[in-house]
Amino acid sequence: MGREPGPVQVVTVCKEDHSFALDTEALAQILLAPEVRDKHVVVLSVAGAFRKGKSFLLDFMLRYMYRKGDENWLGHDDEPLTGFSWRGGSEPETTGIQLWSEVFPVQRSDGTEVAVVLMDTQGAFDDQSTVKDCATIFALSTMTSSVQIYNLSQNIQEDDLQQLQLFTEYGRLAMDEIFLKPFQSLMFLIRDWSFPYEYTYGFKGGKEFLDKRLQVKEAQHEELQTVREHIHSCFTNISCFLLPHPGLKVATHPAFQGQLNDVAPEFKEQLKSLIPKLLHPDRLAEKEINGNKVTCRGLLEFFKAYIKIYQGEDLPQPKTMLMATAEANNLAAVATAKDQYYKSMEKVCGGDLPYVAPASLEEKHHFHSREALHTFSSTKKMGGQEFCDRYQEQLEKELEEMWQSYSKHNESKNLFSAFRTPAVLFVLVCLLYVVSGVLFFIGLSTFALVCDCTLGVVMMAILTWAFIRYSGRYRTVGGAIDQAAGVVLEQATVVLNKSRGTSIVEQKKSS
Repeated sequence: MGREPGPVQVVTVCKEDHSFALDTEALAQILLAPEVRDKHVVVLSVAGAFRKGKSFLLDFMLRYMYRKGDENWLGHDDEPLTGFSWRGGSEPETTGIQLWSEVFPVQRSDGTEVAVVLMDTQGAFDDQSTVKDCATIFALSTMTSSVQIYNLSQNIQEDDLQQLQLFTEYGRLAMDEIFLKPFQSLMFLIRDWSFPYEYTYGFKGGKEFLDKRLQVKEAQHEELQTVREHIHSCFTNISCFLLPHPGLKVATHPAFQGQLNDVAPEFKEQLKSLIPKLLHPDRLAEKEINGNKVTCRGLLEFFKAYIKIYQGEDLPQPKTMLMATAEANNLAAVATAKDQYYKSMEKVCGGDLPYVAPASLEEKHHFHSREALHTFSSTKKMGGQEFCDRYQEQLEKELEEMWQSYSKHNESKNLFSAFRTPAVLFVLVCLLYVVSGVLFFIGLSTFALVCDCTLGVVMMAILTWAFIRYSGRYRTVGGAIDQAAGVVLEQATVVLNKSRGTSIVEQKKSS
């Protein structure tokens, strides 16, 4: 590539708006190199919580890949560890997703050659990353890798399995059609294992320990069973390796640079067991998607497709356990309050109950609405006042919609309202008939003819309205007739009120 091999940032995370970007050019330079682009790819990724030694472990893998013909591939005792950036301390080092710039061609015993890519990921649960950031990074690395190493400290705890369930489900949502298990190999790497007298270091003790941890028992709570079944349903192969503590100098010495003379002997022994087995040519798992093996060129396209999904708005936002519980808690309180309002209003004007005067109904609405809001506010809820206020606003809006529905339902029971249109049209027919007769009598036959034509139109409107009410068809036309009748009634009422007001004023003047 014309430069020294090193880590290349391919996925970056913007800390301001928590968005993700793929450096397509940098990724293409790695995966489209002429010697590897058409080879089937093996992607080995390490993921887990921050400051747990992921990059430190990957650098030993790099050392093995460059020296795999050498029995002393671990190196000299005073040799610093280089490769992916790492350091001691409590602050996170890696951000986003990084790939090693050099892809390693590896020949298997059957003569086929595969391309091995090493991937380093941002540590989860630091003080700058949201749950969505952590879920997206873990999901992307799991979706694009053939072996995902889940780096854990000291033990597999229940919250580790729950986080794994959340992250893998977030990845599975992004994959369109899944006919097989969506992901390939998952390896739990338990660092700083302190109980070798129960389960020995290495793959053998790890398998026994993992079998016990992921066992589904009838006596278990349904939630615990679901987590374990989910993990088994997501990965085709699951393994575990128990790795001892690397030694106090590694953990506490600020000047430690990876020299083997500061590393505990049992840690070095287990590294000699873990890494050669993990990277053995015949054990390398080629990346597959829906059962089809992927080349380096194809992996580039999958990276592009997956990052677009996570840049969009189609996927639900993953939430912390507190936020998810608080949301469910508030939604339950909203549902209880709405149910109380519904039952109270049903007793006032629901179903077959008779028509209620609008003023009285509105008074009942205000009373039961206040009662429902009081029920919501008096329910103990999680999330804080500001969070709960959003759900109270939602409740108020939904109560208002329910009130509009009850008001219309009550209005439909009003007999005059039901027969308003035919009554108005019938009065209009009678009025036009009388006016037409008077006009014809006094010799204004042209105006009488206009009245007769209008009378015919109104009669047709009555017949049409009756047909629509009977058949339920052409409801738009029926609505227009109702609206026209309403306008006529409103205008007639205005005229009558004006004439009544004028007569009252004249009476007062005469008195």
